[in-house]
Amino acid sequence: MTAPLTLDPTRTALVLVDLMERIVALPLEPRKGTEVLLTAEELARTFRSAGAPVVLLRVERPSVAEQPPGSSLAAGLLRDGDLEVVKGTVGGFQGTRLDERLRERGITTLVFGGIATNLGVESTARAAADLGYALVFVEDAMTAFTAAEHEASIRLDFPRLGSVVTASQVRLTPG
Repeated sequence: MTAPLTLDPTRTALVLVDLMERIVALPLEPRKGTEVLLTAEELARTFRSAGAPVVLLRVERPSVAEQPPGSSLAAGLLRDGDLEVVKGTVGGFQGTRLDERLRERGITTLVFGGIATNLGVESTARAAADLGYALVFVEDAMTAFTAAEHEASIRLDFPRLGSVVTASQVRLTPG
């Protein structure tokens, strides 16, 4: 068994990217969107129980009168106290005040999951790295349009930006 990664819940937030009905339902690899959603829900329960913030990012298409069906977060994902952030770009920081809202809470570490690994997750993570956050990537809480795209982010890009772990390795213990 691999070693757990212990994080301080007073300084750490879970960031879940684009877990929207229409995106979870897409054909994805290396795992189905529903599998990612189950893992993300378990992570969110762990973070909420420890008093750590849960950030739920979702995208809205700019300049359209109505969003496509299924543009809301997956049913039951958003809970009282969570931070829902609507973005109009691939990444979650541009034009959203996400950085300001995290810093107000004293957050210095971000734990990522979501869809797609190489698009919304990676774009948000790269901006977070540029802003000085420590990054953790939960491999089994992510998926992409192809397994190769997912693997490229997990094996090549994310190790340069932070730590890559599985959901079972994440522990929250006050520092």
